[in-house]
Amino acid sequence: MMVLKDILKGIAGLSVTGDHAATISGIEFDSRKVTVGSLFVATAGSHADGHLYIPSALERGAAAVMCSVLPTDPSPSVTWIFSSDSVADLGKVAANFYGHPSGKMKVVGVTGTNGKTTTATLLYRLFTAMGHTCGLFSTVCNYIGEKKMTATHTTPDAVQIQSVMAEMAAAGCTHCFMEVSSHAIDQQRIAGIEFDGAIFSNLTHDHLDYHKTFAAYRDAKKKFFDLLPAGAFALTNADDKNGMVMLQNCSARKYTYAARTMADFKVKVIESHFDGMLLNVNGLEFWNHFAGNFNAYNLLAVYASAILLGADSEEVLRVLSLLKPVDGRFEIFRSPVGYFAVVDYAHTPDALKNVLSTINDTKTEDQLVICVVGAGGDRDKTKRPEMAAEAVQASDRVILTSDNPRSEEPEQIIADMMAGVTAKMQSKVLAITNRKEAIRTACMMAHKGDIILIAGKGHEDYQEIKGIKYHFDDREIVKEIFNASTLN
Repeated sequence: MMVLKDILKGIAGLSVTGDHAATISGIEFDSRKVTVGSLFVATAGSHADGHLYIPSALERGAAAVMCSVLPTDPSPSVTWIFSSDSVADLGKVAANFYGHPSGKMKVVGVTGTNGKTTTATLLYRLFTAMGHTCGLFSTVCNYIGEKKMTATHTTPDAVQIQSVMAEMAAAGCTHCFMEVSSHAIDQQRIAGIEFDGAIFSNLTHDHLDYHKTFAAYRDAKKKFFDLLPAGAFALTNADDKNGMVMLQNCSARKYTYAARTMADFKVKVIESHFDGMLLNVNGLEFWNHFAGNFNAYNLLAVYASAILLGADSEEVLRVLSLLKPVDGRFEIFRSPVGYFAVVDYAHTPDALKNVLSTINDTKTEDQLVICVVGAGGDRDKTKRPEMAAEAVQASDRVILTSDNPRSEEPEQIIADMMAGVTAKMQSKVLAITNRKEAIRTACMMAHKGDIILIAGKGHEDYQEIKGIKYHFDDREIVKEIFNASTLN
């Protein structure tokens, strides 16, 4: 419970009509969750306009309403707060209501197309292993210390973020690491968070169904850096052509990391194998359990961030050498007959290219690469042919299959992908709609030493078909097929 005037403290441009001392029991932007005494914040979202649900919120007992469009006949029994930008102010009132929890921790956000989950999760595991109590917001899972919480979005809504951060602060968390998606930045879900650092991984083709243009997608990422305070650090990948763009107009302390160009933090891959790499980071060598150049960048970003947060360099590398890959990120399974299955979340053309490049750079000439890949429904359709093109160029055999078709027909998604396969390459492509059968077929094709890449779903344990989520886990399917092979 909190007095309204304290919830609105420090937020510029508000106009209040009614009781400034009204007691508020909670902050809600979904009218269905409003209870007696709530402050209902009406926001214009991408799918619905909350202003249309003000009557519903009042029926449920809202004590105050914040909105950017006042009703023509506002009830005098309700306190009304006019905001020129209720979307941004939602996060700010939530931060006030929950006592500004981000100010009680070191908060670092990770944004970019690929690598967000691995980087944020490894930072969480690294600082936890070094004795800190940490929080994590990620695509895979959220954590408050050791307490595991299901993740529904890459970045939760503004109220949920503040609520969970308050739990983190109460649990004694000293650090919080979070993935920051372009949707969350554009929708201002991170408003009200005091960031101590931001990391940019890379920018490639994704989410154009939402942002419409690549420039808009890039600018959403850049806005995160534009809003950083002077005392925070901004760490960007100098090898990415958009990396330095992130630092333009940024007030934070600027740092770079790279493998190919001059940077504050440098990495060189000395040895690379399926079970790990030997890296040189700023002159210090260490072995780790990760594979691929893309993971060299992720590890470098983690190392650099840890140093910028005040950690000891040798201790950071010692702990990093002990950490294991994140679930569903280049996760390797060896079959009883000696071929390998790699399960990876790669669901963009660039991510697929990077994973296949890692496999091809590490394998021997006589090992074949079989790629099982699909594309999600109700998402950016323009990347479908590009993903298929990457798969056929870097694989010996390709099986196009279903991913999460959602409301679309999987056969149409596969047809869209086939548009990226040239006539010359079509002979090495199969289309098998049933994902389990596609994986089984790939396993039947494989011989000792071959590598199967099962791409697109990674850690996910479901398939979404026509609005229903069915249990489906690529890793479980692989283990089931492997176990069956030992019984035959």
